[in-house]
Amino acid sequence: MAISRRVLLGNSLLATAALASGRARAQATMPTLRIGVLTDLSGQYRDNSGPTSVLAARQAVEEFQPERKGFKVEILEGDHQQKPDIGAEIARRWFDENGVDAVVDMNNSAIALAVRNLAIQKDKAMLITGAASAELTGKYCSANSVHWAPDTYGDPHSTGAAILKKGGKTWFLIVADYIFGHSLENEVKKLVAGGGGKIIGSVAYPFPGTTDYSSFLVQAQSSGADVIAFCNTGGDMEHCVKQAHEFGLSDGGATVTTMFGFITEIKAIGLETAQGLYMTEPFYWDLNERTRAFTKRFLPKAGNNYPCSLHAGAYSATLHFMKVAAAIGPEKMHSGRAAIAAMKAMPTDDDCFGTASIRSDGRFLSDNHLFQVKKPSESKAPWDIFKLISTTPGAEAFHPLSDGACTMSPT
Repeated sequence: MAISRRVLLGNSLLATAALASGRARAQATMPTLRIGVLTDLSGQYRDNSGPTSVLAARQAVEEFQPERKGFKVEILEGDHQQKPDIGAEIARRWFDENGVDAVVDMNNSAIALAVRNLAIQKDKAMLITGAASAELTGKYCSANSVHWAPDTYGDPHSTGAAILKKGGKTWFLIVADYIFGHSLENEVKKLVAGGGGKIIGSVAYPFPGTTDYSSFLVQAQSSGADVIAFCNTGGDMEHCVKQAHEFGLSDGGATVTTMFGFITEIKAIGLETAQGLYMTEPFYWDLNERTRAFTKRFLPKAGNNYPCSLHAGAYSATLHFMKVAAAIGPEKMHSGRAAIAAMKAMPTDDDCFGTASIRSDGRFLSDNHLFQVKKPSESKAPWDIFKLISTTPGAEAFHPLSDGACTMSPT
């Protein structure tokens, strides 16, 4: 008996529906890992991390396709508003109510420290891709955390050493008054002293909330220092560089420099004002073929906010977390200590940082690149901002493990 086209079509539709239903049931029963991106969605660090870091974590999930490895990954986002109590409360809710296994970003060292104690208590993982204090792998290191972000040892030792070589011997520091700023200040002081220079002045300003730096700049100018260095980042650094330019500090022969910053801030300042500044970053979108390939894939989502090292870190750390989950099984990733131990044991490899590794204290050992901001006449496109000066290998770029500051105490 001949079978009509209608019957064949109906059977085909039923089979397709059954297959789709089966896939849906399979996905519904898949183990699920949840990653919360705790970041600045509305404040001064919004561009150098913020929504673009959330997109970077989601980019990693989209590219890795964990469903093909038998598990799902969900990305949550939260705005800490630059307040440690709010950041800690979001993390607590995520751990207790939302089943979050790992927190990414935390682009404020005070917030990272507030979340640290919770992560240890709840046995969850911290993938620190935003906070920068070197003490996060020093006296505040933890078996529950890895530190992916540039830190307050690596950047000033790269940038500051170049300025010392050029003859900058006397220094005046303008410092953000919180753990990140003071950690940066302490590293600069040690570097300058070790390089035969001298700190002749240092002033701390309230963070967050300061926008007028004129009184601090006047102090710096009056000191007669060879180098005026900003121990801050984000919008604070942008304001400092712009106002120093307006004051004509460089006209008097002083070297004005930032000890920590990102391409997003240089873009906001503009090459006319920022030209000649030294800056250290472990990632630059135009560094090599792999960084350009990542940026090409990512830009359709990020719009006109080109990725900096914090965005690259959110992508890289999330990707490595999923690779480890595929290797040891997603169920084991619910324990932060087990997840972090496995992340340290497996070499990393991605388009943002190439092949790298994680040290026993949790320090991600990416190469550090010293750049100089181009003159407007040297730039061929809006985000053609840096020229490479030198590279410090990852094994040499960060504080020595032998300094003994990390005891890996669980408390």
